[in-house]
Amino acid sequence: MPRPRQSGRHRRPEPVTAPTGAPPLVLAVPGAPGPAARRIAEEILSIARSELPGLDARIGYADAEGGSAEYPALDAVLGSAAAQHTARTSEAAASAAGPDGGDAPDWSRGPAAVVVPLLAGPDAAVLRRIRRSVVSSGSAFELTDALGPHPLLAEALHVRLSEAGLARADRARLFTVTTAADGIVLATVGGTEAAQAAGITGMLLSARLAVPVLAAGLDEEGAVARAADELRAAGSRNLALAPCLIGPEADEALPAMAAKEAGCAAAEPLGAYPAIGRLVLAKYSELLGIATPAPLGAPLR
Repeated sequence: MPRPRQSGRHRRPEPVTAPTGAPPLVLAVPGAPGPAARRIAEEILSIARSELPGLDARIGYADAEGGSAEYPALDAVLGSAAAQHTARTSEAAASAAGPDGGDAPDWSRGPAAVVVPLLAGPDAAVLRRIRRSVVSSGSAFELTDALGPHPLLAEALHVRLSEAGLARADRARLFTVTTAADGIVLATVGGTEAAQAAGITGMLLSARLAVPVLAAGLDEEGAVARAADELRAAGSRNLALAPCLIGPEADEALPAMAAKEAGCAAAEPLGAYPAIGRLVLAKYSELLGIATPAPLGAPLR
């Protein structure tokens, strides 16, 4: 027998599932396709599906030339979604014109898919390529913004730094950590706009760690070294580089090269940290108006 629902304010919320017929979530993965990028994308979508069971989630590689069954190009994934949407719309229209009448289901009049760029921050060049694929598909798609800035990204950066021994896990434990950085260079790609967005996330990270954080572009020559010099001039002595990157959007060697140039240690990129999957789902569900658990960041420790 099923257990009765607990009454009162401590009762468990009803499980949320994806609405029947809701458009798919297409994760637009930048960069050259490869096993590492596919693993990250698949893990992120697995997290999103666990938060919203029944979610139709797909991967499209924004920079795949021609694509393949293993690494489908974004154009091909959107084309398939458009064809399925057209078929559903025709079925809904036929059903509405049948003897029972009635209106067509709401989702038949919605977008063919919601495209979520796998970007921690805005990257004009990548977003332009993704938008070109969306427009050329010839159907109604919705494209969301990049994932950041957001408090959950600051949480993920904090965790990656602590995993590398470069930051305390919180303010109540690990006081003996002697390698904790007293200044952070937050590295990103995507030009000035991306660096500005990373600066907002950097302020949230600074509040968590109580150390200064400066954002710098990995794709701007000497920017990371200049940020490191500025932190040292302000009194920081033990610096760390925190890549504000999910992974596929940049050459994996860039953070290590920049850290070596700046003379500091580096944490790992964000990768498939659980908060990234929740942010991807939040972008999708907010656009469609689907109620899902709020992806709130962890409280300041």
